[in-house]
Amino acid sequence: MDQQANERSDGEADLVDRIAAGDRHAFEILYRSYFPRLTRFLHRMTRNAATIEEIVDDTMLVVWQRAATFDGSCKLSTWVFAIAYRKACKALHGLDEPLEAFPDTWEGAEEEQPEWRFEQLRLGHALDVALAALPLEQRAAFQLTFYHDMSYAEIADIMECPVNTIKTRLFHARRRLALQLGRQLEGRT
Repeated sequence: MDQQANERSDGEADLVDRIAAGDRHAFEILYRSYFPRLTRFLHRMTRNAATIEEIVDDTMLVVWQRAATFDGSCKLSTWVFAIAYRKACKALHGLDEPLEAFPDTWEGAEEEQPEWRFEQLRLGHALDVALAALPLEQRAAFQLTFYHDMSYAEIADIMECPVNTIKTRLFHARRRLALQLGRQLEGRT
């Protein structure tokens, strides 16, 4: 483990110990650290801001209430993302909401060419549509791998399944994404 990652895990372990002792300031620090990461992860599972916020809050409430049960057998991020994943699965069970066609705003440099900006929006939209078409388990495994840089073992812990199941889910997710993206970009939906 590199020095920076080791310092971060030591700092997070200290925060969890302080949270378990009821330190609200430590909880606030951890919350602020995980909020953007969990929001990005959950955004690909549901596009509903209220649902995302509720799941993050529910996740962090569990962290607050169960900090004393964290035994350090996995990284803290694995534990927190596992809680978020389970909360999201419960919240999304039976939920069927339409996806927005395009984002409301584009966060990019003003000096970029309009054609480039349009192409980026088109590609982003095609990826969002393709990811949304994946089964939840494949989508979550894909996101944790490519957007959160987690190992197969960490994802297996989060999703409570064997590493080979994660590998299989990612294999099928990549195949489906390639087909779906090809169709999207050719305009065949």
